[in-house]
Amino acid sequence: MSDTHKSRRVRSRIGRLGWVPIVWYALFLLGPLFLVFATSLASRGIYGGLEWNLSGENYLRSADPLFSLILWRSFLLAAVTAAFCFIIGFPMALAMATASATARNVFVFALAIPFLTNLMIRICAVKSLVAYEGPVAHFLLALGVEFDRFALSQNLSLVLYGMISSYLPFMVFPLYSALERFDFSLVEAAQDLGASYIQVMNRVILPSLRRAIVSGVLLVFIPAFGEFVIPDLLGGAKTMLIGNLISEQFLKARDWPFGSALSIVLMLILAGAIWWIRLFDRPMGRPRRPA
Repeated sequence: MSDTHKSRRVRSRIGRLGWVPIVWYALFLLGPLFLVFATSLASRGIYGGLEWNLSGENYLRSADPLFSLILWRSFLLAAVTAAFCFIIGFPMALAMATASATARNVFVFALAIPFLTNLMIRICAVKSLVAYEGPVAHFLLALGVEFDRFALSQNLSLVLYGMISSYLPFMVFPLYSALERFDFSLVEAAQDLGASYIQVMNRVILPSLRRAIVSGVLLVFIPAFGEFVIPDLLGGAKTMLIGNLISEQFLKARDWPFGSALSIVLMLILAGAIWWIRLFDRPMGRPRRPA
């Protein structure tokens, strides 16, 4: 048997193994998504059951201006979270990439420490810090500052802080990975040509990080858009977001069809946002061939 024939047989066997993740993907991801879509076409029964009359009534309900406002509020919070994560994460990634090898390992380990604990534990730690009898409240009282203790532990600013602190590593790590491979001699060359710091940043560093920025924005924006644990714990359920609305439809209202319809709408919006953000990852144009 020739080596060519043996290599073809090996590739054929390896190719057959590729069907295993495809089948797994179809059964455990596409299958549940199909069930969610089918449930969205049903209607809620008297006691929370499903009545399979197959109509688009739940999607018409999701077009209500009230739900549109909740979607817009969730979209805005996710966008602000992604923006702040980039503003804070880019200098962090730049400092990590330009540090020594020992300092890089320390920075990476310090950034990964929060992931060693559960999200609920991290959020509850923040909540206990600003609680009614927490250390922040006692510190402000010692300074003689007048404030509302309940508003201190439940507000939108605290929700934003929790979102940024939870999703910041998702922005830092892609930027750090790209900056670690970046050729900083280009910065020296630009400075030798008289470029200012802002020009170096806008024309040399940021264009080379475009793909990493897009990846970081997607990694932050997508989970932040549907987040419901952080707003519920740090916001005191005062501000309804799309993630909280969907969870309440499934767990409290027992309106699974409407919750499924909202989930499908959310996925479509996220797909459109991903497509729009990915446009920035495309090259601006092809270089012209010399005549």
